[in-house]
Amino acid sequence: MEIYKLGEMEERFAELIWEHAPVRSGELVRLCEKAFSWKRTTTYTMLKRLCDRGLFANENGTVTALMSREDFRSARGEQFIRENFEDSLPLFVAAFARKRRLREEEVRMLKELIDAYEEEKP
Repeated sequence: MEIYKLGEMEERFAELIWEHAPVRSGELVRLCEKAFSWKRTTTYTMLKRLCDRGLFANENGTVTALMSREDFRSARGEQFIRENFEDSLPLFVAAFARKRRLREEEVRMLKELIDAYEEEKP
């Protein structure tokens, strides 16, 4: 099981936790019943799965995020590029740009990222 690959419901559940964290586990059960029509056992099963992956912790009845939404997305992107584009960001951007023309704003943002990187080099 790959840590940064989530199924649709795992992703929705994680988003719910990030929106409310820290959250008491009983409140999380109520939120999941309302949002997904889940029973208590389903919520705890899904929570254990995501805790085992190191995304969240459930200690003393309080669920906290061990990894922020932004850090998770960043790690998922890195994993995707590593697995599908030989760990090469330029290969990924080239493949992406072949299917869809980059907007001016996207080009500007990429240039700013590269410029910032160049400025940070010793």
